[in-house]
Amino acid sequence: MREEERLAVIVEQVQQGEVQAYSLIIEHFQRPIYLYCYYLLGSREEAEDAAQDIFLKALEHIGSFRQTVSFSAWLYRIARNHCTDLLKKRSKGFRLFAMYRQQAETEGSGPALTDKVHELLARLTAEERQILLLRALEHYNFEQIAVIVGMNPARVRKKYERLRDKLGRQKKKGEIRFGEPRSDRG
Repeated sequence: MREEERLAVIVEQVQQGEVQAYSLIIEHFQRPIYLYCYYLLGSREEAEDAAQDIFLKALEHIGSFRQTVSFSAWLYRIARNHCTDLLKKRSKGFRLFAMYRQQAETEGSGPALTDKVHELLARLTAEERQILLLRALEHYNFEQIAVIVGMNPARVRKKYERLRDKLGRQKKKGEIRFGEPRSDRG
């Protein structure tokens, strides 16, 4: 049985009142949803809280889930909306990954990203980060990403292509280095 089919069976069980089956959904998605929230919010604590809230919201609304989209896309859409709401609540002057240094010191063995990845993500808009993370980390196709971010697939594909071009230009200019020593030559 494919993963999506297995999830569909579990979702159906939960919809029919077998709430204890929801623990299987949490178990399956806990780390990916946490990481998605962490990359978007930039804070371990916020990501943990957000993931819990997302799973509660999903459970509350699971009765409205229909098989027209994959369950994972539906769940990530809830995660996206929740994180977007949290980001909107932050003050206007707050930059998304402004506290990386402090977090890197306190995270220890937690899901720490390298400074280079933080720097790269900080250069992107929230929309670009979402598309990049869903495509590169979660390996979603453009149709699935479109459902999550609320765009049509062609627009998502175009934005992803532009994002790749943008990152390529920045790398070429030396603004981004991937494991390469910094050159002092101009």
